[in-house]
Amino acid sequence: MVVLSILAMFGLGLVASILLAVAAKVFFVKENPKVEAALEILPGANCGGCGFAGCEGYAKAVVKDPEIPPNRCCAASKEGVIALAELTGKQVAEAEPLVAMRRCDVYHGQVAQRYEYQGIPSCAAAAPLRGGVNTCAYSCLGFGDCVEACPFGAMTIVGNLACVDVLRCTGCGSCVHACPRNVLELIPKRARVCIPCNTGLKGKAVMEICQIGCIKCAKCVRGCPAKAISIQGGKIHIDHSLCLSYGEECGMACVKGCAREILRPIDLLHQHEQQCDKPAAEQESQAVA
Repeated sequence: MVVLSILAMFGLGLVASILLAVAAKVFFVKENPKVEAALEILPGANCGGCGFAGCEGYAKAVVKDPEIPPNRCCAASKEGVIALAELTGKQVAEAEPLVAMRRCDVYHGQVAQRYEYQGIPSCAAAAPLRGGVNTCAYSCLGFGDCVEACPFGAMTIVGNLACVDVLRCTGCGSCVHACPRNVLELIPKRARVCIPCNTGLKGKAVMEICQIGCIKCAKCVRGCPAKAISIQGGKIHIDHSLCLSYGEECGMACVKGCAREILRPIDLLHQHEQQCDKPAAEQESQAVA
C-alpha cells in the first residue's frame, strides 16, 4: 500500500512537471534583446528618478515606447545616455542636471527646540507630533529619512540637519519624496539663487520663531526683472528656467532687495562641499581646536 502511494505521488509529480514544461514552451514570450542591452548600459541604481519602477521598467519603456527619451536616467553618464540613444535609434538632447537643495536654515535662524523627541528616529514619525521638535513646523527635522532613501550616499545628517553632497547627488528625487515636510527640492545645478526657507507663515509669525525666515514681504517678487519669483501655496518659489534665461543682467536684484537675506546666491557647478551650515557652537569649537 505504501509503495502504491509513493508510485502515485511520483506519477502525479511527473505529469505535473511535463505539463509545466509544455506550458512554458507554449506561453514563452521572447524578450527583446535590446531590453537586456539597455539594462547593461543603465547603472542599476533603481532610484526611480526616471519615473519608472527601477532600471528594468525604464529599459523596457525606452526600448518599446518611441515617446520615452534616452536621457531620463539621472544617474547615467553622458556616455551611457549616448549608448542608449544609439541602441534605441533616438535623438538625444542633453538633460538639465538637477541637484537636491534644502529649504531650511535653522541654525542661522536660531530656531528653538520645542521639546526633546524620544520616539522612533524618523522624520515621518516625528512630523505629526505637536508640529515637530522645532518651533518652526516647516523646518528640517534631521532624523535622516532622506539619508535612508538616497541610493547614492549623497545625503548625511550633520547637527540634526540634512546635508546634500553636490558631487554625489544625481537629482533622482528619492530624498525629496522621502521628506514629510517638503524641505528638500530639486533645482538645476546651474541655479544662481536659492531660498533656504520652507515656512508657509508670514510677517510677525515668522519673525517670532526664526531670525532669517521669509516673511513674504514680496520685495523680491516685485524687484525681479525676470518675473521668476512668485508666492505659491504660501511659500516663495523661484522659476529657475526664467531666472537662468534672463541671465546675470538682473544684478541679483532679488538677493539685494531681501532684508532678511534669505535669498542667497549659489554656484553649485563649482561647489565641492556639502550644502550644510554647522551649528555656531560647533564652528567655534573647531576654530578653537
